[in-house]
Amino acid sequence: MKLGFFTLSFLLILNLSMGRFVVEKNNLKVTSPDSIKGIYECAIGNFGVPQYGGTLVGTVVYPKSNQKACKSYSDFDISFKSKPGRLPTFVLIDRGDCYFTLKAWIAQQAGAAAILVADSKVEPLITMDTPEEDKSDADYLQNITIPSALITKTLGDSIKSALSGGDMVNMKLDWTESVPHPDERVEYELWTNSNDECGKKCDTQIEFLKNFKGAAQILEKGGHTQFTPHYITWYCPEAFTLSKQCKSQCINHGRYCAPDPEQDFTKGYDGKDVVVQNLRQACVYRVMNESGKPWVWWDYVTDFAIRCPMKEKKYTKECADEIIKSLGIDLKKVDKCIGDPEADVENPVLKAEQESQIGKGSRGDVTILPTLVVNNRQYRGKLEKGAVLKAMCSGFQESTEPAICLTEDLETNECLENNGGCWQDKSANITACRDTFRGRLCECPTVQGVKFVGDGYTHCKASGALHCGINNGGCWRESRGGFTYSACVDDHSKDCKCPHGFKGDGVKSCEDVDECKEKTVCQCPECKCKNTWGSYECSCSNGLLYMREHDTCIGSGKVGTTKLSWSFLWFLIIGVGVAGLSGYAVYKYRIRSYMDAEIRGIMAQYMPLESQPPNTSGHHMDI
Repeated sequence: MKLGFFTLSFLLILNLSMGRFVVEKNNLKVTSPDSIKGIYECAIGNFGVPQYGGTLVGTVVYPKSNQKACKSYSDFDISFKSKPGRLPTFVLIDRGDCYFTLKAWIAQQAGAAAILVADSKVEPLITMDTPEEDKSDADYLQNITIPSALITKTLGDSIKSALSGGDMVNMKLDWTESVPHPDERVEYELWTNSNDECGKKCDTQIEFLKNFKGAAQILEKGGHTQFTPHYITWYCPEAFTLSKQCKSQCINHGRYCAPDPEQDFTKGYDGKDVVVQNLRQACVYRVMNESGKPWVWWDYVTDFAIRCPMKEKKYTKECADEIIKSLGIDLKKVDKCIGDPEADVENPVLKAEQESQIGKGSRGDVTILPTLVVNNRQYRGKLEKGAVLKAMCSGFQESTEPAICLTEDLETNECLENNGGCWQDKSANITACRDTFRGRLCECPTVQGVKFVGDGYTHCKASGALHCGINNGGCWRESRGGFTYSACVDDHSKDCKCPHGFKGDGVKSCEDVDECKEKTVCQCPECKCKNTWGSYECSCSNGLLYMREHDTCIGSGKVGTTKLSWSFLWFLIIGVGVAGLSGYAVYKYRIRSYMDAEIRGIMAQYMPLESQPPNTSGHHMDI
């Protein structure tokens, strides 16, 4: 039985090994010494936490002992912890004798900020991966938090030579372009598996799904991401389709297969059970995606992992159906999508999954589970919420990141220190500094519908209509004695102009103009001028009236004459009033007399009045 399993597994793995594997890389910039200064490529390790979207500057150390980092550095009394004020330490380590992950863990415990593994031979860069599954029980794997990079033997030798010559080697590790960031939406896919009996990797995968579910659903519901789950399947070679191994590991007559979960055909669940559950999860996604709620997939897979584990013999259709119903998913649509696993026909869902495994563009073939792909680039590093979220956030175009990407756990707000070197107006609490996942941008802001214009670094100024409502448009403004004057004009003009009665630059100050001293107003012979803030007062002698628009005094005569003129005016007004009332009374009398005459005429036509003679015609009317 074991031989049959290993034979089939070898054939399945051989099928995939012929595919195209892409090594994900980042840049390494040596800044000193001049002899090796330049930009080099290095391969991102598939463990630890790469600083996606960011950079890390440090100085390189090549230890005199334990140069392959397979033993604890404490045994050699070596520490890489940086002293205050000094750059972080990058440890250069030779390849060989132990796992890459163990090298990283040992260097991290000694205080290293990152490790550079120098290849032992001249060859293209490779990806440093975690140990195989039978060796993956090491507890330290999930505790590695420093980034790692594999460099070529040539670069490694150059760095060693510079260090041996007494030069200080400084460099910057750069992950800013490791993930494409073309627009405001990130597209990512997770190649996963419903199998929960594959050891440490399965446990890590399930834990990630549970922890990442909340963030994934927030991003998906907000339209910030487009997520697609995928499942790896293999086909059984035609010569083995009728074998017991293929029948137990495959569905649809050998077309879609998965390895036995326990790697033992005599016990537990079979590979075909895993294929069916994978297919069910893929169908749940398809059904919910069509209904506009693709994020429900996260609820289903986490609930299935909790409620239907293999260890409790609940890895069944019945258990899965209960979860589907509880989440309000249409069970009939899911079953229709799954189809008949025993039929000798193609399954369109699984066929599409097999085609998707083949690499396209910058993405290589998917051969490892789990595999995360962000904007068509395979993620390298620890499958952990914070690390993965950092990689995804680096995939947004700068300044379009959702709020979840700007938390303290993921990035440092560079605007908090010295305002990021950008312009700011402290009095109005307005700044041009805009925090982003990759750093900060100095851009003049738009506040309350008013756009500020400028370079964002040294100046920003409100512009357009209504700009005076924001810090008075940056212009002078002052109040005294209940009067307020402003140099800002609420139109599309950008300049500040002192109002009438003031002079100055309109920005920092406007000073009162003394119109009386400058003799620009109140200059008629009878005028008396008194200066006020922002204006003036002008009075006339001899009881004359001042007309400001003509800057002159009008009227003549003494005060008594003025009083007599006013008395005559009042007499004239009262006379006109009396005449008006008399005319109205005469008018009312004439109207009433006319109406009475009209009514008497109408009445006379229909009934005899006492003044008329009696009827003598002899005619009468009987009643």
